Amino acid sequence: MEFNFKNNIDSMFEKFENLLKEKTVIGEPIQMGNVTLIPAMTVSFGMGNGGGDETDQKGSGGTGSGGGFGARVSPTAMIVVKADEVEILPIAKGHAFEKLMDMVPNLMEKMDIKSKKEKEA
Repeated sequence: MEFNFKNNIDSMFEKFENLLKEKTVIGEPIQMGNVTLIPAMTVSFGMGNGGGDETDQKGSGGTGSGGGFGARVSPTAMIVVKADEVEILPIAKGHAFEKLMDMVPNLMEKMDIKSKKEKEA
């Protein structure tokens, strides 16, 4: 049976066509008191491959191929829901995780301020 690299790759790409796209995924809601935080992430997948064959001067030959898959998950926004209010806090590209961590004290402060106002009312 002859190895046909092109047929194998064509078959793989056919089956993974829907997977090899960037998609936005909404994460599990996180309840913090009367505030719900919903993370939004971008998930992207990719695939690469290569191969070839060669015959040396003595007539000996060989065939080789390789491939790989990769995935990336990046936080893109945090959706904040409190009562009838919905706020989307985008996370800038670059230092996404650090940006998210920097947002936590601000979110906590907002929740605390609103909770105090509700108690006073």
